Amino acid sequence: MGNVEWPKLKRGLVAILRGITPKEAAAVADLLIAEGFEALEVPLNSPDPFRSIEIIAKAHGGHALVGGGTMLTTGHVDQVADAGGRLMVSPNMRPRVIAHAANRGMVTMPGVLTPTEAFDALDAGASGLKFFPASILGPAGISALMAVLPQGAVVGAVGGVDAGNMAEYTRVGVKTFGLGTAVYRPGDSLQTVRAKARGLVAAYDAAMAERRR
Repeated sequence: MGNVEWPKLKRGLVAILRGITPKEAAAVADLLIAEGFEALEVPLNSPDPFRSIEIIAKAHGGHALVGGGTMLTTGHVDQVADAGGRLMVSPNMRPRVIAHAANRGMVTMPGVLTPTEAFDALDAGASGLKFFPASILGPAGISALMAVLPQGAVVGAVGGVDAGNMAEYTRVGVKTFGLGTAVYRPGDSLQTVRAKARGLVAAYDAAMAERRR
C-alpha cells in the first residue's frame, strides 16, 4: 500500500494508555474523546491490550486514530490491525515493521533519536517521527534535527512532556505530542483523567495560539 500520511487532527495529542485494562477501556476512551483527544494508543505491555484496542476501535475507530504502542514486531502489527487498530507506535525504529504496518494501511510513528534513525524511518514509509525520549533532546535538540528533515515531516515529542512544558516544544515547531502519565496512570479515577485531559487540551490550545501570534 505504501506510505500512509499522518491524518489532519484538530489537536496533535496522542493519549498513551499504558496499563489500561479492557474493563476501563471504554469509559476512559469515551472521556478522552469527549475532552478533545483524537488519537488513543494502548501500549502492548498493558493487560490484554488487543482486547482494549478492539473495544476502543469499535467505539471510536471511525472518527479517531486508535491503535497500539510498544509495537516491536510484524506480528504485533498484524494483531493490532486485526483488532481494528490503525495506529502503530513504537519506542524504536525497525524498517520492516514500519513497512509492514504501512502495507496494512496503518499510520506509523516509530521512535527515533538520531538523524540516521529519522531518515531511515522516513525511507521505510513512516507517517511521522516520535522523538523519544524527548526529555533527552529537549526543544533545542529537536529543533536542530527538524532543520535537516524534509519540510512537512510530522514530528512528535514523547517522554517527559506535560502541560507545563508543552509550549517550549511548540515554539520550535512541534505540533504533536504523545502523553502518558500526564493524561493516564493505572489507578486514576475518571475524574482524575478528565482533569488531566482538560489541562492538557487547554495547554495545547494556548501554546498553539501563542505560536500563531
